[in-house]
Amino acid sequence: MNACFRLLLVFTGLLGLTACSQPQEDNTIRKWGFIYCGQDTPWTFNPQLTDGGHTADSLAAQIFDRLLQLDPVSHLPQPALASRWDVSEDGLEYTFTLRDDVRFQRTANFSPTRRFNAEDVLFSFKRIIDPKHPYHAVSGGHYPWFESQSFARLIDRIQIIDNHQIKFILTRPDNAFLSTLASSYAAIHSAEYADQLLRQGHPDYIDTRPVGTGPFYMDEYQPHDLIRLKRHPYYWRGAPFMHQVVFDISSRGTGSLAKLLNHECDVLSSPVASQLPVIKNNPNFELIAQTAMNVAFLAINNSIPALQDVRVRQAINLAINRENLLDSVYYGTGTKAKTLLPPMSWAHAFDLPEVRYDPDLALKLLKDAGYDHNLHLILAVPMEPRPYNPSPRKTAELIQADLRAVGIEVTLLLQDRPLRPGSAAQKSIDLTLTGWVADNGDPDNFLRPLLSCSAKQAGLNVANWCNLQFDNLLELASRTTQLDQRMDYYQYAQEILQDEVPVIPLAHGIHYQIHHHSLHGLHLSPFGTRSFSNVYRSE
Repeated sequence: MNACFRLLLVFTGLLGLTACSQPQEDNTIRKWGFIYCGQDTPWTFNPQLTDGGHTADSLAAQIFDRLLQLDPVSHLPQPALASRWDVSEDGLEYTFTLRDDVRFQRTANFSPTRRFNAEDVLFSFKRIIDPKHPYHAVSGGHYPWFESQSFARLIDRIQIIDNHQIKFILTRPDNAFLSTLASSYAAIHSAEYADQLLRQGHPDYIDTRPVGTGPFYMDEYQPHDLIRLKRHPYYWRGAPFMHQVVFDISSRGTGSLAKLLNHECDVLSSPVASQLPVIKNNPNFELIAQTAMNVAFLAINNSIPALQDVRVRQAINLAINRENLLDSVYYGTGTKAKTLLPPMSWAHAFDLPEVRYDPDLALKLLKDAGYDHNLHLILAVPMEPRPYNPSPRKTAELIQADLRAVGIEVTLLLQDRPLRPGSAAQKSIDLTLTGWVADNGDPDNFLRPLLSCSAKQAGLNVANWCNLQFDNLLELASRTTQLDQRMDYYQYAQEILQDEVPVIPLAHGIHYQIHHHSLHGLHLSPFGTRSFSNVYRSE
């Protein structure tokens, strides 16, 4: 698809076909929208159903709002659809006061007849926690992020007080509860739209033709080509400046950087680190960076017999040359990881020793375990660059070479799309190159979704590892009100991970984004992409 046609897709209706001769020079056209590159095709538009990726990272911030949002600096919950909240002294009851000026989006499928209220909050969370809810089983009935948090067991009941007040009653205190409601997964849907779809016999449309209260609504979706968003004129924070945003999700033709340089894209998310020097000295583009709450790691499938031996897992850990990874993949844009929690987390275990690169000790451990020169493993490798890993394929090739040096043969399984969480195909993979971008600043958001026993049952724990002592520490940390006790519990949990090696932390990346110099108001946060509601284009 050439640049001219792509620009017509964005600005259809604003100018006739005769204006396509030199679209990138016509500022009167380009100021009304922009094209965003660097993402893959999502399988759903409902972040509740995902465990990360494009839907949760970029789209959710445009289509949906949550009860709360996270301050990008303090990482503390702030008001959003809920204007305030009160917590009982025992930490079990959270009462939220809702805004009364919020309207849902009007789309080709839905025209709202009322404003946002408590019924929408009740619907959005009852669908997740109640197996008897009419929408629970729609689109598979799998909510991996919430299941990994044991969210359904945390909620005793949700009670509507009136149209603009709703109460969550918990089964136990949970320090991370407010942060959970501020995550991109806690999207608020329209109960009125859901009722309409049930009557029409198309409940699945709620996930494929979404309706939210966010600054943009989904106007068009062409799989493997584009997602077109148009502005929500009655957005409660004020109508966005841009009329349209188009996500280019095509994979054919030139790469994302070439599209940017050829003016087929205005914004490039998560560029490959080796591309940064090309952009830094180009006056047409601006490079922004955000130290992110993320981690790239190698998950070891603990259900595979050979990998159940901790000596084998330790050997793999010792065989990986992290310095080489940082030099060859991150080009100075990442830091070495010794634990899943990044250094900017308040619970990061700074006292833990760094894992050394020691192939000789790795060889000895493999020999002691009986796996010297006879271990063959499959490594699943997602192809899409992410903030925590700017070049997954190159990372995998370096790990493959490191493990071959100690007698482990690795076959790379390259994936255009990651395997679905909990699928039989995923469970048969020996190693998975993956990572995590935190949804909030609480350390529980790293440890519980990735490695808890509940996360294993949900399929989000790709290491298939369950340790009751580790789980107990997370539980204790979530209940105590003493910060020093929480830090101690998380310290012990990280020590268990370093000893047991269910996963191998590799690096913490910096989130980069490149955009045309005429665009303003684009911001990143430690937790992913922020709303485009304040983006505008200068002359």
